Amino acid sequence: MPALRAPRADNRLPRILDAAARLFGGQGFQGTSVRDIVRAVDMLPGSLYYHFATKDELLAAVYAEGVRRISARVRAAIGRLADPWQRLEAACVAHLQAILKDDDYAQVVIRVRPGDAPAAQPRLVALRDEYEALFAELVAHLPLPRGTDRRTLRLMLLGSLNWSQTWYQPGRDSPQTIARRFVALLQQPLNPKER
Repeated sequence: MPALRAPRADNRLPRILDAAARLFGGQGFQGTSVRDIVRAVDMLPGSLYYHFATKDELLAAVYAEGVRRISARVRAAIGRLADPWQRLEAACVAHLQAILKDDDYAQVVIRVRPGDAPAAQPRLVALRDEYEALFAELVAHLPLPRGTDRRTLRLMLLGSLNWSQTWYQPGRDSPQTIARRFVALLQQPLNPKER
């Protein structure tokens, strides 16, 4: 039986994850080197491999933490609501609050695409799909006209929410206002003959 590694007294894992999240979110996965990360936590390059065999594994750990944080916000926001439209709006508010605040982990989830790290791609796609399943469930319970393409609606909504990072101006509109407007548009009939 292989010997178990004893935990290190100077375990710097949280600092490594925080530094990697900050760098991946700001510089991108390809633009961040292992040297950048270890320099940020004042350690030798080889020391990083005590925790992660590759930079791709480190990205997957950061991405997983980002998904966990955003998911926790969304689940907490919808937890006590019953109305499907209120639940969707609350989820949108929570999602926006997570990605529009200064959270490095959320930035990684939004800005780093799975294809940016081919070795980690299957894991990143699985994490993304796990999160999107929350919205798939919310959209599935909406009282929408028969024949509505709920998958496309979900993808359009999440894409719009995520794109808000490019045009959002703090103080102009709050995450609550943006979410309310997005959901109100989904509730309106799009065919002028139905008005």
